[in-house]
Amino acid sequence: MYPRLVINTEKYRYNVNRIQNLCHRHGLSMMAVTKVFCAAKPLTQVLKEEKVDYIADSRLINLKRISTTIPKVLLRLVSLHEVDEVVNVTDISLNSELSVIKALNKAAEKYDQRHSVILMVDIGDLREGIYYKENLDIIIEEMFKLKHVDLKGIGTNLTCYGGIIPTQDTLKKLIDIVNHVEEKFDLNLDIISGGNSSHLHLLDKDIHIDKINNLRIGEAIALGRETAFGEQLEVLYNDVFTLETDIIELKKKPSIPEGDIGMDAFGKKPQFTDLGVINRAILGIGHQDVDYYELIPYDKHVRLIGSSSDHIIAGLTNTENRYKVGDVIRFKLTYGSLLSLMTSEYVEKYYVQTI
Repeated sequence: MYPRLVINTEKYRYNVNRIQNLCHRHGLSMMAVTKVFCAAKPLTQVLKEEKVDYIADSRLINLKRISTTIPKVLLRLVSLHEVDEVVNVTDISLNSELSVIKALNKAAEKYDQRHSVILMVDIGDLREGIYYKENLDIIIEEMFKLKHVDLKGIGTNLTCYGGIIPTQDTLKKLIDIVNHVEEKFDLNLDIISGGNSSHLHLLDKDIHIDKINNLRIGEAIALGRETAFGEQLEVLYNDVFTLETDIIELKKKPSIPEGDIGMDAFGKKPQFTDLGVINRAILGIGHQDVDYYELIPYDKHVRLIGSSSDHIIAGLTNTENRYKVGDVIRFKLTYGSLLSLMTSEYVEKYYVQTI
């Protein structure tokens, strides 16, 4: 059935091994992030078999699906409304609000548990975290009064919102904060989490930032690239996931609609380029499943020119191959397209195990 996402578990396993070994050579533990594929069981099984250091996700519902003795980490900041589930489902969570940490402590006490917290600090990307050292000392002092919550470490996030690239100068801000906390409170923190797949460009250059001992890696092992510059990592597979979708109509039509143009299905006024009469294929997948801008055709002569809820329109006029109705067109994916395709229940997930 089409559309389908072909998922190669052995290529994923290979990527997991290569990146975890790279991290370990630099003295780093790896949190393998399952968010982009919604913690699908065949892939989380690979992580368990390969004995990754941590399994992490930003969605609590995904972590609830995973049965493992490997420590589970909640990456998205905890909501006050989910503290009970967090302490029962996860071992570690990322936090920046004292009120939430106190609520986690109360929930952990209720269930006679202990919960570990990584305090997030914001060093310039302006997403989550305590901004530099503002209130950090006060929060830590208050945490020491809590009997069921442990300060596991300090972390930061880069590139995901502000696009700030991890550099030695930027990460020095994190190290200065860590040094301050460890000296002031006479601590030796277990985890200093220095970021995500965007950090890998430093390891690729054999640059290791002192004190940082953990990375949270999702895109690199799923799609084979670092995320600071979007560069392919040569040692990794970039085709763990491939979208296949079939042609459901193929006709020659003008490239500009006829008549007065108003709003499209999404309330926007579309713009068109006059390419003359073209060979137009309708693909059996649409905007409800994926943004066509985020699809990369294997056939470089296929041009995606628009979409509606249930259809993507492709121009095939200059293709070397002769396509017909029923033929399948294949695509490599970006992080955004993979995330939406895995989320869509209308796209079949088809697992293979070959390299």
